[in-house]
Amino acid sequence: MNICIDTNIYSAFKKGDKQITELLETCDRIFIPAVVLGELYAGFYLGSRLKENLRELELFLTQPDVTIINSDRDIADNYGHLFSNLKEQGTPIPTNDVWIAAAAMKVGAKLATFDSHFNAVQGVVKVVL
Repeated sequence: MNICIDTNIYSAFKKGDKQITELLETCDRIFIPAVVLGELYAGFYLGSRLKENLRELELFLTQPDVTIINSDRDIADNYGHLFSNLKEQGTPIPTNDVWIAAAAMKVGAKLATFDSHFNAVQGVVKVVL
């Protein structure tokens, strides 16, 4: 199984959440969108453990089963499609989360998150925990 992780999944993993650790251990591939990295970096720079958090993230990213999803034209197109559908449904979600869903859609991975608002996103298989 391929999983695309939301920011809160990485955070839970780093806090030792057993459910998340087990989920990630069963994956063939773990995808992490660039926007998730941006959210993580923002939190690190605002926090008191910058060097430690950066080092731990680097170790995570260098694992052979972890792939960063960089934004490209296909993801931008997915974003536009998802954003407009959500707006038409009257169920907008945070902008970064639309980008995360668009990235998961691009690679065909299930999206792991704790955020239930992702349930409004059509076309992405969610694992809302």
